[in-house]
Order: sequence, then C-alpha cells, then structure tokens
Amino acid sequence: MTVTRLNATELPHYVEGLADLLTDTVHGGASIGFLAPLERAEALAWWRRRADAVAAGALAVWVAHQDGRVTGTVSLALPDKPNSRHRAELVKLMVHREARGRGLGRTLLTTAEEAAAASGITLLHLDTETDSPAEHLYRSAGWTRAGVIPDYAASPDGVLRPTTLYFKRIGGDGSPPVATAGAVA
Repeated sequence: MTVTRLNATELPHYVEGLADLLTDTVHGGASIGFLAPLERAEALAWWRRRADAVAAGALAVWVAHQDGRVTGTVSLALPDKPNSRHRAELVKLMVHREARGRGLGRTLLTTAEEAAAASGITLLHLDTETDSPAEHLYRSAGWTRAGVIPDYAASPDGVLRPTTLYFKRIGGDGSPPVATAGAVA
C-alpha cells in the first residue's frame, strides 16, 4: 500500500479511481456530503472540480493505492485568511469497503496529521456523522469531541442526522505558523 500526496498535475490521473472510491463510500452508507444513489459521472465531476483548489494550495489530497487501484483518500482544506493559517479542516477521509479493517483509515489520518504539523499547522478540526464508525477512529487517535449539531446533514438515504465536531491540537509551540496556506507537505 502506498500513500501519495497529489499535486494538480497528478490528480487527473487518479480521478477515475477516486470517483469509484467516492461512489463505494456513499453506497456503503457513509455520510460524506452526497445522497445515494451517487452516479459515477457526478463523482467524476466532483473530483475534477477539486483540481483548482489543489493547484491553488487550498486543498491537500492524499491517495492510498495498491496494484493500480485507489483504496483510500484523505484531504486537508486550508484556510486562506491570515487569522486562521494555524488550522486546517480534515475532509473526505474514505476507505474502500474492501480495504477496511486493515489500518488504512488510521494510516491516512496519521499522514494528514503529520503533514499538517510539519507545515506549522497546530490545530485540526473535522465533522462526522454522530455514532458513525468514523467516530471510533477519531476518538482512538486522540481527537477531542467539541459538540453535536442536530439534523446537520442528510445521510445518503436522505435522513437528517446529527453531526459531531472534533478537534485535535498537533505539533507547534502555540505561536502563529510562518507557513502559507499551500505549504502542507
């Protein structure tokens, strides 16, 4: 298994596999912003639209792949405002259903956390569906529950569900980072 950070030139080469991963994740019931059934064309278009954010340094995307197949991904959304460059949002952590239970989610999470810390980011945050399997991963990785918002997002089947917010302090000494938003390693 290899985990690679994608740049704007590399992202298009992985779009097909990332679209397959996205549809598998949604069809598996994970609440990641899409409703089922998710058409492959919609998943392809969504990933293609991420290229501009990657090129601008506003989004860092890692992909896990093995034998030419995408098995997982994670991203960091990086703020563009001067007062928030010390933090980033962890987004779209996905592991293909066939690759689950082998530690890949933890590997992707650790990869994003370490890259963020290396770039001077000291605070990460995320949201996830309350009572989802992902919550166990985040809690066991040292993330702190900040609270729950009722009826925040619809699950893939269209039912409004609560969302739990998490944060994690990483690296740093508390002083503002000198890194720019696009500097995540």
